[in-house]
Amino acid sequence: MHPATNPPSDGARPARVTAAMVAARAGVSTATVSLVTSGKTAGRVSAGNIAKVDRAVSELGYIVDGLGSSLARGRSNIVILVAPDVSNPFFAKVIDGVRGEIGDTFQLLLSVTEAGRMPTPAVVRNLLSLRPAGLLVDAPSAEFLAALPAAGPMVLLDTAGVESAAPAVNFDVAAGAVMLADHLAGLGHTTVAYLDSTTGTETFRVRREAFCRHARIHGMDVAAQAGTTIDVAAAAQAFAGAWPEWERKGVTAVVCGTDTHAYGVLQEARIARLEVPGRLAVTGFDDLPYSETSSPGLTTVRLPATELGRAAGRQLLRLLAGEDLGGADATGHTLTLGSELVVRGSTAGPGTGPGQRR
Repeated sequence: MHPATNPPSDGARPARVTAAMVAARAGVSTATVSLVTSGKTAGRVSAGNIAKVDRAVSELGYIVDGLGSSLARGRSNIVILVAPDVSNPFFAKVIDGVRGEIGDTFQLLLSVTEAGRMPTPAVVRNLLSLRPAGLLVDAPSAEFLAALPAAGPMVLLDTAGVESAAPAVNFDVAAGAVMLADHLAGLGHTTVAYLDSTTGTETFRVRREAFCRHARIHGMDVAAQAGTTIDVAAAAQAFAGAWPEWERKGVTAVVCGTDTHAYGVLQEARIARLEVPGRLAVTGFDDLPYSETSSPGLTTVRLPATELGRAAGRQLLRLLAGEDLGGADATGHTLTLGSELVVRGSTAGPGTGPGQRR
């Protein structure tokens, strides 16, 4: 047996086990080791040699240097996903969708910062030194995209309101905001407040402006606006501070830029003994997993986060396969996923509507 393959007497393994060491242990060539560890054995490696290599890999604790071998080909097997808040359950669903689509072919690397803050272009530029196969950017601002260097294959997610030459997968957030305005107007609300995100991404501006514009068509007054990071405690604190003034203005509904904001409002409303929806209606945006079971259930706009991730993953795979995604239509440059109004107890229930307070 080759002396380099003998484990140390104390049971410790060498600092770095190489393919040559595995080949020596198994009695095969390094090319055979490469074929076995890359799964490319069909018609090329016998079952006996596969078993020998597998046994040697297990005994020596060999780990394939996937990054090194892919870099030798000019790019890594890494896909970078840039997202503003990985702690948000919404982004967890997006990540799940991306991973489900790109499978085991690529390793997903997340670039995130503190809650509600987009990683800076400088951070992403540093990550590009890994020579990723592709880049996915979720909810970017125009300024962020302008500061990025040429990044190779890139797909944008949730970029309503942002002009870019890169392929994108968007939600029809404006349509969702219109449905919210229709719903609240139909319940008789005439004065509402809007609690927004301070992330600074265009998707929040688009949904806010669409709601305010359509509210005016219905004769509803958006009497007050406030904003916080996407955080339950921050939203609760903002609502607690603003509510006395909002109440004096006659606010009977609070429209929130995300479900997370709405959870904070519902929490503080319970503390303030404000009956929801009898005294105050509350709506959100996203339809997170907790929205159906919150107390009361949250009326919200459902955005298919998992499908967003899957669609973005598919677009990126097409780019990596050399396909031309040109043409801003539903099958090429930009994909648009629909939104859906989900009505629950925070706006529709016993005593619903400002004229039916109990």
